Amino acid sequence: MRFDHSSTIQAPAERVWEVFSNVERWPDWTPTVDSVERLDAGRIHIGARTRIRQPKLRVAVWEVTEMKDGEYFEWVSTAPGMKTTGGHRVISTPDGTVATATIIQEGPLSWLFGRLYAGLTRRYIATETQKLKEVSESSDAAG
Repeated sequence: MRFDHSSTIQAPAERVWEVFSNVERWPDWTPTVDSVERLDAGRIHIGARTRIRQPKLRVAVWEVTEMKDGEYFEWVSTAPGMKTTGGHRVISTPDGTVATATIIQEGPLSWLFGRLYAGLTRRYIATETQKLKEVSESSDAAG
């Protein structure tokens, strides 16, 4: 299953990226994340691992598998019977910066999880991109 949500943000792409890619600060600006624990030092990079606690979901460890600094990063979390890929993309357009959050669930149990948690997943990524918009457009962006 695949879930996507985008928001157009009236802030420079660099600012949006700074907020979106600073995963340690996510609990400061989105209610969809209770806590974040980086499992390595420095800015996110390919191979970086992060433990995230979210309301109503199991604790998950995410590993960055793809990244283009300033534009996107993808990370993967696995559980028995399922692989989840989370995408975070920032694109500068004439109308503003478009930030997109994506969740892709694959594997034999993904259909069950996807059906049971589709509403929650949609709400979470919509909330995340909306809160990213609010924070990025504010004068005190989390960064």
